[in-house]
Amino acid sequence: MRKKPELLAPAGNFEKLRYALHYGADAVYCAGKRFGLRAGAGNFEMEELEEAVRYVHERGKRIYVTLNMIPHNRDLEGLPEYVHALKAMGADAVLVADPGVFAIVRETEPELKVSISTQANNTNWKTAEFWCHQGARRIVLARELGLEEMQTIVEKTPADMEIETFVHGAMCISYSGRCLLSHYMTGRNSNQGDCAHPCRWKYHLIEETRPDEDFSIEEDETGSFIFNSKDLCLIDHIPELINAGIDSLKIEGRMKSIYYVATVVQAYRQAIDYYYDHPEEKSVDPKYFEELRKVSHRNYTTGFFEHKTTADDQNYGTSSYTRLYDFAGVVQSYDPKTHIAVIQQRNKINAGETVEVMVAGSKEGFYTQQVGEMQDEKGNPIQSTPHPKMIYSMKMDKPVKPMDIIRKKEQ
Repeated sequence: MRKKPELLAPAGNFEKLRYALHYGADAVYCAGKRFGLRAGAGNFEMEELEEAVRYVHERGKRIYVTLNMIPHNRDLEGLPEYVHALKAMGADAVLVADPGVFAIVRETEPELKVSISTQANNTNWKTAEFWCHQGARRIVLARELGLEEMQTIVEKTPADMEIETFVHGAMCISYSGRCLLSHYMTGRNSNQGDCAHPCRWKYHLIEETRPDEDFSIEEDETGSFIFNSKDLCLIDHIPELINAGIDSLKIEGRMKSIYYVATVVQAYRQAIDYYYDHPEEKSVDPKYFEELRKVSHRNYTTGFFEHKTTADDQNYGTSSYTRLYDFAGVVQSYDPKTHIAVIQQRNKINAGETVEVMVAGSKEGFYTQQVGEMQDEKGNPIQSTPHPKMIYSMKMDKPVKPMDIIRKKEQ
């Protein structure tokens, strides 16, 4: 049996970082206010990054900071000082895509671990070997690789070069995310963290000599989502990924909600742990995939993992998400004597409804209970929780912990 791979989760802000760790991530990746590729995420001020590093390390976990933008000359200003600061605060690694940024990191802080981003188009073992010889110690594989190609890269890459791959999240229509559409159509540069996601828009066909006439290139009147990929999901292939020797399994989603991060992280945590403890199992329990259907998502695909993609891997009819469950609340505290939890509301629930309680670290992952008596902050009985982020209390059927999440099925 190969070693257990790291489960790497997105942390778009401090709250998401906390929930990623609470639900089982081994490591998180995040960005400061500059040099990363997710300008729309909350990201971290320098003081927040220092606090985040301390928070992560106190829990025995790891934190990686992204420097993976494709910079112009002006974008390099302040980078050496930023790298010094990251090393001083104890960041475990930085993630880079551009050779110039890589050189600055190596010149500035040669002991700081460097990972090569998927934005660098890492599609073969020779590329991995090249970056290893330059001093990189991890490479993030391109999403355009199948299992056999991944295995070859692991086999031919020096043993001290870690291999990381995406297992879950949004897929970009452009090769390894190197998109030019956003900048061309909106002036927002995806390679500098400001993608407008034009691949998710609907399109019609217009003939050059008849600019006032548009022609549908899809069966209905809403247009065609011809660039719109399904979301990647490889949870059913955890055994193959572990046996292939992949060192880190990465979840995309720094701009997703805490509910999304918590649910996805917990599902992969349980699937990895279960297979590692039961290597004789040849398949993954379908319940883990069912968990992933409880977050807002596009239809799922395995991408290039099994074969080259086909029309089945695209969402031609819509760019909308599927959402089956609502994020209902977060446990603030719990009294084991009275079994009463204090909860912050995230969506309305009513007395008598059935909810699911996601208990971090539990074998089952969640339990189901009926909403009984509830009280507001002043102790008054209530039948529902209509006010955004209101604080209320409720008796729980089983023990819970602060940060455990309550969800309910959409009506």
